[in-house]
Amino acid sequence: QLQLVESGGGLTQPGESLTLSCEASGITLDTYAVGWFRQAPGKEREGVSCISGTGQPKYGSSVEGRFIIYRDNAKNTVYLQMDSLKPEDTAVYYCAVQPDCGSLIILGSWGQGTQVTVSS
Repeated sequence: QLQLVESGGGLTQPGESLTLSCEASGITLDTYAVGWFRQAPGKEREGVSCISGTGQPKYGSSVEGRFIIYRDNAKNTVYLQMDSLKPEDTAVYYCAVQPDCGSLIILGSWGQGTQVTVSS
């Protein structure tokens, strides 16, 4: 039974940093890609970043240069380090397991996500 738990969100100010965690159970992440997505109120869910099973990262254009995705396979966890946060980063952030970055499918279903709010 695949389950992902997102954590690390919160309220912070522009220019500050947060690091999100995606901890998996029921699956070993080391052979899979893991993507981070976000959804702001009234908007569609969008892809933020993805890390391949071999550790290759990719980023959406709006976050490249500010966010870093990395994984700790010993902890079965993928992280999203978010630096230089902007108010437009405010959203609920979700993670998902994928066969590889670029895939249109996810394994399992969406979880509850973690709320990130960036406000002055």
